Amino acid sequence: MSKRISIHGQWSSRLMFILAATGAAIGLGNIWKFPYMAGENGGGAFVLVYLLCLALIGIPIMMAEVLIGRRGRQSPVNTLHSLSVEAGASGSWRLVGWAGMLAGLVILSYYSVIAGWTLAYLMRMLSGTFVRVTAEGSGSIFAQLVTDPERLLAWHTIFMVMTIKVVSRGVTNGLEKAAKILMPMLFFLVLVLVAYAARNGDFAQAFNYLFYTDFSKLTPAGVLTAMGHAFFTLSLGMGAMLVYGSYLPSGVSIAQTSILVGLLDTLVALLGGLATFSIVFANGLAAGEGPGLIFQTLPIAFGQMPGGMFFGALFFLLLVFAAWTSAIVLIEPLVAWLIENREMERIRAAIWTGMVAWLLGIVTILSFSHWSFSFHFGGVLKRHGLFDVLDIVTSSIILPLGGLCMALFAGWVMARDSVVDELGGLAGVGFKLWYFIIRFITPAAMLLIFLRAIGVL
Repeated sequence: MSKRISIHGQWSSRLMFILAATGAAIGLGNIWKFPYMAGENGGGAFVLVYLLCLALIGIPIMMAEVLIGRRGRQSPVNTLHSLSVEAGASGSWRLVGWAGMLAGLVILSYYSVIAGWTLAYLMRMLSGTFVRVTAEGSGSIFAQLVTDPERLLAWHTIFMVMTIKVVSRGVTNGLEKAAKILMPMLFFLVLVLVAYAARNGDFAQAFNYLFYTDFSKLTPAGVLTAMGHAFFTLSLGMGAMLVYGSYLPSGVSIAQTSILVGLLDTLVALLGGLATFSIVFANGLAAGEGPGLIFQTLPIAFGQMPGGMFFGALFFLLLVFAAWTSAIVLIEPLVAWLIENREMERIRAAIWTGMVAWLLGIVTILSFSHWSFSFHFGGVLKRHGLFDVLDIVTSSIILPLGGLCMALFAGWVMARDSVVDELGGLAGVGFKLWYFIIRFITPAAMLLIFLRAIGVL
């Protein structure tokens, strides 16, 4: 079969793909979720198990998505349809692409709202709002923001326009240029904040929290948590890496680039954790997870520290960059499909897709105020109504099942010769090991992750 060529263009180099894919992987969860999970589940013990899970789940599925994408050179829907028909399988595999693309659109709708919080807090840090702020004052500022629909709509709109602007400019002038500028700045900001935390924070306690190895604190539930994060952290299961893979030049090693992306994603999470918890512990504040840590606890700490407003602004600028590079990949698969199947110009496809996500984002905005209601899912109380419903349907159901399907497609549906051809840089024992993992180990692990996500385990 002759090699397909993407009508959208391709990355100019291996480095550009690594930067773009790492940007897609690094999101808000790297800063507010992974470090806390590590600290609460045995520190270094959790990190070691997580790295093992990354090797058995995250990186193998990423390799599968990228090789499927490069083989098909189209949007996820069209790639899965073409490759399944080529392999003599049912064309219904394209439904996996549809599910992933629509999940990405829904995730973008609420991710944009939360990213809007980071823009709002960047402005508040620069204006000195948090100087000497109390715990009560910090909590009040956050509550006023998330329960004010008009203010949230304004920040949500700004962030969505930022995302549409990048995607509308195409692979070379949009996605690649954003990665080339934003990712080095993101890495630089992480290092600056770590240096600041080492000088002004309790670096020793943060290091101990993250890396002291205590296997007695690593429960079976903690292992399942590590498995889940090894999958979710790389933006897998929704066709994001598949579409980025479709722009990857033929001679680039998929195995090497996937491993590098996985390690860089982990490195940023650990460095972000060191910076965050050094500042938190230096001010006698409690470690926490999620928005409470970022938007209520940390502003108190920055408000008390020397140079806190400046470095607090740098911290929220880091979050803006992390959110922006992740949002770009959420919109790209559907934009690519509209260009291929509806013959839209890219700018029009980006605007239409972004507008749908923007409108859906209003549901999330109102879920924190007028449309708020509570319910239980998997034994956990959910307080934010339709936002939580959208999050559960996408993150807990569609993405794990999408990851499972990607593993099965690469391991069982595609012809082995096609897989070998795309993984040309992975030969001999290396290929046999990956092929065994993607066919047997990864699908079993994805079933466990899915059951964990829906609260069965």
